[in-house]
Amino acid sequence: QVQLVESGGGLVQAGGSLRLSCAASGRSFSGYVMGWFRRAPGKEREFVAGIKWRSGESTVDADSVKGRFTISRDNAKNTVYLQMNSLKPEDTAVYYCAARTYYGLGPPPRYEYNYWGQGTQVTVSS
Repeated sequence: QVQLVESGGGLVQAGGSLRLSCAASGRSFSGYVMGWFRRAPGKEREFVAGIKWRSGESTVDADSVKGRFTISRDNAKNTVYLQMNSLKPEDTAVYYCAARTYYGLGPPPRYEYNYWGQGTQVTVSS
């Protein structure tokens, strides 16, 4: 069974950094894309970034985090990371790791993810 387990969340001051990890297990993820989503209080879930497992092609989709967040993966560890720098209070959210199959040539999509982790809380203080 596919299992996605996030870690690395916590409390950080504005301007600081965190690295979130998503440990993926249960199958080979070749042909999958891995995504990071977040849900801030009172807001709908937002696609943040995605990466193709096999090629490493990635995208940081949200305008609010471009230039500050980076997604990467370590094939040997079956782990996906979200490096978050220059954090702002508005980045406060529960961050979720997700996965879906994808064989297209375009960048990782922002929709139709069907495997989800439990989420990890990120709180950025002002």
